[in-house]
Amino acid sequence: MKKLFTLALAVVALALSTSQASAQGFQLPNVQVTSKAFTDGGVVPLKYTSHGDNVQPDFTITGAPDNTVAYAIIFHDIEVALGGNTDDVTHWVAFNIPSPNIAEGSLPAGSVNGNNLRNQAAYMGPGAPLRDRFHHYVFEFYALNAKLDLPEGASRADVMAAMQGKVVGKAAYVGRYANAQPEK
Repeated sequence: MKKLFTLALAVVALALSTSQASAQGFQLPNVQVTSKAFTDGGVVPLKYTSHGDNVQPDFTITGAPDNTVAYAIIFHDIEVALGGNTDDVTHWVAFNIPSPNIAEGSLPAGSVNGNNLRNQAAYMGPGAPLRDRFHHYVFEFYALNAKLDLPEGASRADVMAAMQGKVVGKAAYVGRYANAQPEK
């Protein structure tokens, strides 16, 4: 009987410790992004597209952990597979962004642009080729605990590799765009 009682106590103790761990769950930071340009999941206005003025939208990042030193952005069209591979279209790579407040049309001083699909170290707005459906463009925001030791024009792959072990928070912001320009 004593063994049965001891076993029962052990089971109860295990159940309590497991439920406490489950109640705590993952302690993920609540990183969020907003923009005055368009709502998350909304249609990207022509001004911010490559068919329009190609202006980089503004963004404000909140909820990043206190140990955030810099931010990185990877902006891509997830609905294109290039060359029969899994790669999609990289529209913008930016890193070492020192501030969570990113103004329309420019990055804060000290920020670095990586290369987009055209091998340009610049923002390249949405440019969906099809008129019959929206493409989904994802802005991925990374809060980093260290700056990246990479030059301007670094590739998306290089930035992703350099971020390994430095990401302390992440958020995404999605815009939709369909080419509504008149045919030429």
